[in-house]
Amino acid sequence: MKNYKFIISGGGTGGHIYPAIAITNALKNRFPKAEFLFVGASDKMEMQKVPQAGYEIKGLWIAGLQRKITLQNLLFPIKLISSLWKSYFIIKKFKPNVVIGTGGFASGPLLEMDNILNIPTLIQEQNSYPGITNKLLSKKANAICVAYEGLERFFPKQKLFFT
Repeated sequence: MKNYKFIISGGGTGGHIYPAIAITNALKNRFPKAEFLFVGASDKMEMQKVPQAGYEIKGLWIAGLQRKITLQNLLFPIKLISSLWKSYFIIKKFKPNVVIGTGGFASGPLLEMDNILNIPTLIQEQNSYPGITNKLLSKKANAICVAYEGLERFFPKQKLFFT
């Protein structure tokens, strides 16, 4: 049996973190010898919740854009470049077979770098209205697993899997 390696990314809120942990637990049951690595935002709750669930996590210096003009938004381009760069080194060191994103701004740089490096990516969208990150990443993702019907208005229909 092949030793699979999965990177799972998503966070910021429990709505992204707990589905990521549930997916990882299911994969671990199916592939007991698989290796798992989480990637999240270095200052968000996934940095505590993921290790509590028994998994390793790496943090990126990334934050979402504010919906108004703020000083924090001025740092966004620097944080994005930093996170893309760190994602590159995480991917090259871990060498995943597939990367799974569950949404939230933390998954953006990692899945974008996976796409650049031609590593298969899967997005899991657990909401009836997807967030900006998953909508942007969906254009290059290999597959998009959704929990609600009718999401072809946001995602390419040929990539959708109702789960």
